[in-house]
Amino acid sequence: MTRKYNFSAGPAALPDQVLQQAQAELADWQGKGLSIMEMSHRSDEFVSVATAAEQDLRDLMQIPDHYKVLFLQGGATSQFGMIPMNLLGQKTQADYINTGIWSKKAIAEAKRYAQVNVVASTEAENFTRVPRADELNLSAEAAYLHYTSNETIGGLEFDYIPDAGQTPLVVDMSSDILSQPVEVSRFGLIYAGAQKNIGPAGLTVVIVREDLLGQALPTTPTMYDYKVHADADSMHNTPPTFAWYLAGLVFKWLKAQGGVEGIAEINLRKARKLYAAIDASDFYANPIALPNRSIMNVPFTLADTQLESRFLVEAEAAGLLNLQGHRSVGGMRASIYNAVSETAVEALIEFMQHFEKTRA
Repeated sequence: MTRKYNFSAGPAALPDQVLQQAQAELADWQGKGLSIMEMSHRSDEFVSVATAAEQDLRDLMQIPDHYKVLFLQGGATSQFGMIPMNLLGQKTQADYINTGIWSKKAIAEAKRYAQVNVVASTEAENFTRVPRADELNLSAEAAYLHYTSNETIGGLEFDYIPDAGQTPLVVDMSSDILSQPVEVSRFGLIYAGAQKNIGPAGLTVVIVREDLLGQALPTTPTMYDYKVHADADSMHNTPPTFAWYLAGLVFKWLKAQGGVEGIAEINLRKARKLYAAIDASDFYANPIALPNRSIMNVPFTLADTQLESRFLVEAEAAGLLNLQGHRSVGGMRASIYNAVSETAVEALIEFMQHFEKTRA
């Protein structure tokens, strides 16, 4: 079997070594005579898997002891509602920065529970940059400040961490978590869907400061209460055990790459090569301001949009998969997450150059 190069935005590529280990252990996990998928989540064996995964993530991100790490279901989209339910407390307002489609979805859901103050937005500029720090009009009464560090669809990434003062800072890191070092203590809460840099779809990681627990709105469903999950070590109900297990394998693989620091060097090289190829050509273009270009999601357009469908057909024939841009913005998009190798990026660049030459 030949593995092709997968540039999907999510569910995304997983490391070959992780897939091979999971395949080897699928029917008989470590000689126990059953699959990890068939194992009780409360068994000593699975608890050891879950505990190791959490510790490896703590090591990778240097998560302080006074933060809880939750392994939840419902995707990052569920967090759009869970965050105001859990963090508003006695307040009624929340601040949000609007930088794209995922920010807008978070804002729309938060409006069901709070008065949302959009403290800055670059929508008028078609989300081609993030707001500068001096453009943030923060509210004194806000329960928290929320932003999306990397807009998967638009390929837009913050080049700084917003300063919220004493207000808890909340960030959606779904598409850039573990891609480069981040100072966890700057945040009140970090959340991320797993299906980009952590593992398969079905798992969501929430990293939350302990002092923010226990203030959920009275109407919050039990399964939406962070404290309930924290008190039960993310096992209040049956968790997504296979996804949790695979995430643990990804964490161990990432450690073997030199941790977040090591993978960050690789990610920067990949992104620089791809952006350089785009910028060197009049045939391709990227619309994002240089400081805010994502190192995870690289959108690009063709000068002749009539060639886009041909580009995709020929790319797939060349073993380059899932390069079509999101339906809301069109164009092309190469998602080059941690598991996407430099070889894959180089193959994409070679194809792009060949495609251009044959159309010149």
